[in-house]
Amino acid sequence: MQHANKGSDVELNGKGLRIGIVQARFNEDITDALAKACRAELAALGVAEADIDHLSVPGALEVPVALQALAERNRYHALVALGCIIRGETYHFELVANESGASVSRLALDYRIPIANAILTTENLEQAIARQTDKGRDAARVAVEMAQLLATLS
Repeated sequence: MQHANKGSDVELNGKGLRIGIVQARFNEDITDALAKACRAELAALGVAEADIDHLSVPGALEVPVALQALAERNRYHALVALGCIIRGETYHFELVANESGASVSRLALDYRIPIANAILTTENLEQAIARQTDKGRDAARVAVEMAQLLATLS
């Protein structure tokens, strides 16, 4: 099978798309920056402000249940998961990172809806800050590209 769409060759157009965003508040300075970059990129891609629903939850483990509630509404073309998990000195980092990531992927498959996963998993705050803007922007682009792709396959 040939790959017709290669990276930046894809023309992204978010006009008419409805996007749901779920943002974890834990490490809020980082997740606020992720959300700001994501929403700015969605706007740049033509997604109307009125077509974006943005929910806030306590942390990364709560993101999947809010995504599931949005997916069940059957009104979104794509969803975005935003969060930030920074490694600590306990096993909690692995638990939160693994469970939130696996749950987001499972929801995308179960509901057949694109979910751009921008839940950062970093070793330290500096790594999170270095990624917050690019990953927020990337999440918007992934959501729009995958919504467009699935629309062609329906």
